[in-house]
Amino acid sequence: MQYTYGYARVSTKQQDLIRQLDLLGEYNCTEILTEKMSGTKKDRPELIRLKDKVRPGDSIVVESFSRLGRSTKDLIELVEYFESKNVKLISIKENFDTNTPQGKLMLTVFQAFSQFERDLIAQRTKEGLESARARGRNGGRPKVKENQINKALKLYNSKEYSISEIVEMTGISQATLYRYIQTARKGKEKQAHIDLENIAKIRMGLQIENNNKFVRGKGKVRESIEQFLKHHYRMEIIANEYIIYVPYTTVDALKKTVYDILGEMDSEADMRNCFIEADVYCDELGLTW
Repeated sequence: MQYTYGYARVSTKQQDLIRQLDLLGEYNCTEILTEKMSGTKKDRPELIRLKDKVRPGDSIVVESFSRLGRSTKDLIELVEYFESKNVKLISIKENFDTNTPQGKLMLTVFQAFSQFERDLIAQRTKEGLESARARGRNGGRPKVKENQINKALKLYNSKEYSISEIVEMTGISQATLYRYIQTARKGKEKQAHIDLENIAKIRMGLQIENNNKFVRGKGKVRESIEQFLKHHYRMEIIANEYIIYVPYTTVDALKKTVYDILGEMDSEADMRNCFIEADVYCDELGLTW
């Protein structure tokens, strides 16, 4: 079943929504979501709720594009988002309807402007780097101070902080932290001549959910978890399952390592107000977690 949703917004609590509601009422909306908040803010609760509610084939009606967003960039992103979800968008003032030939033409123009803006940013970045090199300066990120790395590694080895907490406390990037953790681990293994003969193949089915409908962090959580698993356990994805390879000396040690992995993943999710559900198996040893 297809639904039609209206969205009305004013910038301040002193303004009223009557004119917009009257116009939207002519479209027999299933539900009209209203908001009194500046259009410059991306994290508008009702707009977020609208994005969660719509399904392919649904329609969204607004009085004008300015109700969706004030900046051209934000507006284009929203239009492209709804188009990717196969959701019809109607703007009364601009006579815009993505189901009509005129609406599709305008959508193409929006997308062209979006690509043009991305190309301009890439060109300016390239020209800036070339100009800096000509003056004897190299681009790229500044080098991380050694004391920051040492602090981050100590926090990590304490097992008391998640990766996100360490990044926030030290100011270094997540990718940099993972790189130095991996380097330190390899150094220790080489120095101690550790020879781990056993590698367990672990299957993991992972579900990540937001704690409530106003939170939209699960995409970032999954990205961080995948980066963590790739760095440490050579993760690959097969048939929608994560496959990781965990070195171990005893079965008890393997069980502990997997529980530590799940604890790290749970901490990462909790930092972004999300939670995880994981089904974990080691078929060769008949283990489940």
